[in-house]
Formats: sequence, structure tokens, C-alpha cells
Amino acid sequence: MDKNSLNKINLKNIIGQKIKLPDINNYSSIKGWEDACWDKILESKELLSLFITPYERRNLIKRVAVIDKIISGKSYREISKELSLSLQTIGVIKKVIVERVYRSYFERSKTERKKRNYSVNPTPPKKIKFGSKHRTKYGILYY
Repeated sequence: MDKNSLNKINLKNIIGQKIKLPDINNYSSIKGWEDACWDKILESKELLSLFITPYERRNLIKRVAVIDKIISGKSYREISKELSLSLQTIGVIKKVIVERVYRSYFERSKTERKKRNYSVNPTPPKKIKFGSKHRTKYGILYY
């Protein structure tokens, strides 16, 4: 028995079933295929638990809980205390509900963040004349 067949047997024992993802050629777009695969992955708890860390699982559960609590009418502060989440996180999840799509901070920053205006000709710093006084926190200094 070679190493590849041994690995296949062990994986089959771990998962307990063969996962049959849809064929990509049956879909007109990659997005459609990804959606169908995601639905198939969600059906298998064992497969999903192999690829999601406990931290990611906890975050996913908390996000869904926030949605449930927002819909039930709880305030942001109540949700924050119950689930130990920041008000900003709860606000972002509320935005996800309204917009019906999750956008990462990086994606949001492209359009929502104000850009800094840099002047073309910045004003030069003040020149200190030789022999003049300059007041500092240490007292008056003479240059």
C-alpha cells in the first residue's frame, strides 16, 4: 500500500463520508459555483470544523448572535455587555444587515475614509534669527 492510498483512507475515516462538490463546468460563473460549494460545505459539520479554527467559529457565532439581538430590538450597549464585543463591531454588523454584503475594513476604507490633502507648496518652517530669544519649557534659549 503506497502513501497516497493510506492518506485517502485516513481522511475518509476522519470525515466519515466522501464530499462531492459540484462540477465547475455546470455553472456559468465562478460565483455561482462558489455559492453551490459553500452550501455543500455547510451541510457537513465535520468538514467545516476541519477548516475553521475555534477562534473563527466563536467569531462567527457571535456575529450571528449580534444579528439576532439587533433584530429583537436590544441596544448596542446591551449587546456589547452580553457578548463582550465593541460598539464598533456591532455597528459594522448592523451595516452588514442593511447593505446585505460584508465589506472588510480595507474595502470600506477605499471609499469611506477621507483622504488627506497634501499641499503642493508647503509653507517653510519659521527661521530663527541668530542672537534671538526662543522660549521653551526649559526657559529662554538664545541662538
